[in-house]
Amino acid sequence: MNVLEARGVSRSFRTRAGEVTALGEVDLSLEAGELVGLLGLNGAGKTTLLKIASTLLLPSSGTVRVCGHDVVTRPREAQRRLALVLGGDRGLYARLSARDNLRFFASLAGLRGAPLKRAADEAIGFVGLDAAAGRPVETYSKGMRQRLHLAIGMVTRPQLLLLDEPTVGLDWTEAVKIRAAVARMRDEGTAVLLTSHYLQDIEQLADRVVVLHQGRVLHDLPLPHLLARARTAAVVELTGNGALPDIDAFPGCDDAWIERAEEHAGGWTIRINLRSWTPDALRALIGLWPDRQIAAVHVTPSGLHELFTELAAERKQPVP
Repeated sequence: MNVLEARGVSRSFRTRAGEVTALGEVDLSLEAGELVGLLGLNGAGKTTLLKIASTLLLPSSGTVRVCGHDVVTRPREAQRRLALVLGGDRGLYARLSARDNLRFFASLAGLRGAPLKRAADEAIGFVGLDAAAGRPVETYSKGMRQRLHLAIGMVTRPQLLLLDEPTVGLDWTEAVKIRAAVARMRDEGTAVLLTSHYLQDIEQLADRVVVLHQGRVLHDLPLPHLLARARTAAVVELTGNGALPDIDAFPGCDDAWIERAEEHAGGWTIRINLRSWTPDALRALIGLWPDRQIAAVHVTPSGLHELFTELAAERKQPVP
């Protein structure tokens, strides 16, 4: 049995301008211990899907089951097996300590006595807040509050964790801590559905990526397969001194082409796209080297950012 099973899920909203379809015939499934990244442009339907899966919103049609329990006809059974963690720092009791917040939310889930205390302490340790557990939440940084949200989400050890932008607005160190905690939950068997605009979250955590476009599933592939669809394998940025080389003489090929060339004070920068690392591509790159002083070479492997840029360019096109 899949932990999450969505079949033919649609959701429409009535507005002054008429009916708007947020989701259309979406199919999605997650197994235990699987982390699926949910990508899409603003308005693609990501948050709507998470709200339906968490029982906060009813679908217009279709079915969603959590561990076999229909979220519409058996919402309480579904709720006992899932947790929803939203980005941001709202929803906490600022004057209470982190430990008291956790104990309160754990009690709402039915925990009592020694099991409640043990679960709260484990959750605090899980997200690395041990040293600050007794401090009021109003003294916490944004990243610490987000880690507390994650601790609240996992205190009951849910079988399904729904994460909506868990690293939004966080600095690098806090984002790393969040990713580490999420990865640990996945490794311990929790199924995780993660939305994020920070593509690093998806690239570092996801086993599989589902791309929503205009409310429909555009791609549902293992992460390496989706990355292979990117138009480029890498971007090479050359920075040099002196005058800009004659780019018209650049021996381009099918696997390498200049995206941009510009002069700046005392030098120049050329940005080259590589479709793949082939001998022809390397020879084309070498063609820019003779008699030129290269100050720096920066190679950026392509990833979801490039793919996402391509999807953005296709936003107005109909879904295949």
